[in-house]
Amino acid sequence: MPHKSIRVPGESHPRLDDGFERIRREMKLPDEFPRAVVDEAEWVAEVPALPRLDRTDLPLITIDPPGAMDLDQAVHLEERPGGYRVWYAIADVGAFVKPGGAIDAEARARGETVYMPDGRVPLHPPVLSEGAASLLPGVTRPAALWCVDLDAEGRIVGADVTRALVRSRERLDYDYAQAAIDTGTADGTLRLLAEIGRLRLAQERARGGVTLPTPDQEVVPDGDGYRVELRAPLDAEAWNAQISLLTGMAAASMMLDAEIGLLRVLPPAPAERIAQVRRMAAALGVPWPEGAGYGEVVHSLDPKVPEQAAFLQESTVLLRGAGYVAFNGEPPAQAEHAAVGAPYAHVTAPLRRLIDRYATEICLAVAAGEPVPQDVQRAMGELPEIMHATGRRAGGVERACVDLVEAFVLRERVGQTFEAVVIDVADDRPWGQVQVTDPAVVARCDGEGLPLGETVRVRLTRADPTTREVRFSLA
Repeated sequence: MPHKSIRVPGESHPRLDDGFERIRREMKLPDEFPRAVVDEAEWVAEVPALPRLDRTDLPLITIDPPGAMDLDQAVHLEERPGGYRVWYAIADVGAFVKPGGAIDAEARARGETVYMPDGRVPLHPPVLSEGAASLLPGVTRPAALWCVDLDAEGRIVGADVTRALVRSRERLDYDYAQAAIDTGTADGTLRLLAEIGRLRLAQERARGGVTLPTPDQEVVPDGDGYRVELRAPLDAEAWNAQISLLTGMAAASMMLDAEIGLLRVLPPAPAERIAQVRRMAAALGVPWPEGAGYGEVVHSLDPKVPEQAAFLQESTVLLRGAGYVAFNGEPPAQAEHAAVGAPYAHVTAPLRRLIDRYATEICLAVAAGEPVPQDVQRAMGELPEIMHATGRRAGGVERACVDLVEAFVLRERVGQTFEAVVIDVADDRPWGQVQVTDPAVVARCDGEGLPLGETVRVRLTRADPTTREVRFSLA
């Protein structure tokens, strides 16, 4: 399917802005930071706990969306005899925020940064997340510096992490990185990013891991208004994500060996659900070779092909049920993340996700051969539930914002017909989901016997910004 977008005229839209404010209220998003939190953040921004180790010699770079200021990660890649070395600097939020303080208490209430089209609700005060703790270029920052060695095929053969001072050399965005790689002008870290990224994707396939090649549906600013667009991730984003994934895998291994940690887990799908998805693949003409795992199948699919897009949407049932688990003693029986194909931990986004700071503190202690701090141990048991609740809230906000903009843009087109692909059906309900090709809308479609994976004509029957509801029926 072509990647099209919905565009809202670039004028003031009080009704749309009111809708975003209503979402904030419905989801009980926090407002401004309390004065005590701001005061503590402004103070610690001036007097962080700085490490003695100075690694400002490393030519680190950041690769993020344009305009991002909360920069969690900086990377430098090297070749070494028989393989590669990954230097991955992660913003050391623990140098500024201590368990039990005002900032920590507020972060526990927020859980993670929530992104909306008209702004964001940050996990930490901007004086930290966009200033003193962010790995902005040209300034010295405290970091948790990971050193991960890979063999010639991209397998992890060693990992360590320590606190260090670092200085990012340059802030790049994904479009720039992709263009440099595609034109052959990339050198150093960017050249190796493509090389290592491809190796790590091959390792992921071999492990049975899954990266779904589905386009993201995003609400983005457009002048004074907004649009919803389907955006296919660039290869550079996938390669960069592999650096984060291998660091999370190294962290999980470190914690499992030490028998203390915080893991991100996803149980394997039950056999009957896999059989159901295999039958769906056969019905849609999606090849599933004998002996191939789900991960191998989806790596070869193209979301622009309607039947394959429908399969990708329907098969996400195999990836539901992710959560966090804390352990202090014997590791959990279910320690793997099925989509990663290995044990995995969140440690690379501490500016935007609460649990990453705590997991990083555990890894730093383990790597140094020291006991995990008692205040970290006391907090561990509460973190999975905090992240579950705040993660659900963030996901609900994201979906509500997309629904609002879709309904707003389509509000004057009720009765019109559109071309769409049926991407979701179920035997126990007389409706499914369709993806309209122009504009980029995913919505409910009423009708018996919707043909999964086929292109159909649908009529818009409802588009209400107040309820954020969009509905179609077969034309």
